[in-house]
Amino acid sequence: MKLLRYGPNGAEKPGILDTDGNIRDLSTVVDDISAGVLADGSLAMLRGLDLNTLPIVKGNPRIGPCVSGIGKFICIGLNYADHAAEAGMDLPDEPIIFAKATSAICGPNDDIEIPRGSTKTDWEVELGFVIGRHAKYVDVADALDYVAGYCVVNDVSERDFQIHRSGQWTKGKSCDTFGPIGPWLVTRDEIPDPQNLAMYLEVNGKRFQDGSTKTMHFDVATILSHLSQFMSLHPGDIISTGTPPGVGMGQNPEVYLKAGDIVELGLEGLGVQRQKMVAG
Repeated sequence: MKLLRYGPNGAEKPGILDTDGNIRDLSTVVDDISAGVLADGSLAMLRGLDLNTLPIVKGNPRIGPCVSGIGKFICIGLNYADHAAEAGMDLPDEPIIFAKATSAICGPNDDIEIPRGSTKTDWEVELGFVIGRHAKYVDVADALDYVAGYCVVNDVSERDFQIHRSGQWTKGKSCDTFGPIGPWLVTRDEIPDPQNLAMYLEVNGKRFQDGSTKTMHFDVATILSHLSQFMSLHPGDIISTGTPPGVGMGQNPEVYLKAGDIVELGLEGLGVQRQKMVAG
């Protein structure tokens, strides 16, 4: 299934994509695409619906973040062998973990604000996964059972804030609109192998990232299991798993985003995002 949320910012309704690509309104079935809907039983109920009985959403509504009420937004750094080589850094022995503020979350096609004082706003296409049930001390072999589904994430980053300002990476990762997610939450039954998904990102029609989740250093199961040793993961938490090479910081000379730029990115089977850069 491809679950989504549509409508004005802050007033999104739940929806589901039918086989013809139409958005069907789910608001008579569930209140939202949130923690209570992500359990296996609830997803099975939705999977059993006759979508032809649900109203088609007319027009071209705004698509919101594919999950609401996200408690934690956790990211993994330097998790692609080819990206680590691009950055001139060694692959870590354990996943590098940092937080992205939930206030950064926005819809997949919303404008991205370049923050005041920014000189190095960058892009990162990433595979995100959303937790479906409480996870604590999970074994790697069982980890994928705790995933509700997958989505596209653009881990927008301000490199000067992230690297050259004192403190943690979080300040360069958490600016408003730096966390577009969606367009859909694709349930895990439709993605049997999350480690074999093509991914790309273009700026103004020029392709900068052209990779695959095959080159992830730590796979989804390992990441989920590792995180669960240190903290409980709750339904609706989202984890973004790192980016392949081709980020702006890795270009020679470096390339960064400016107002008016158009960014398009996508992952195989998970949909496409398209954002316009605007001054914050």
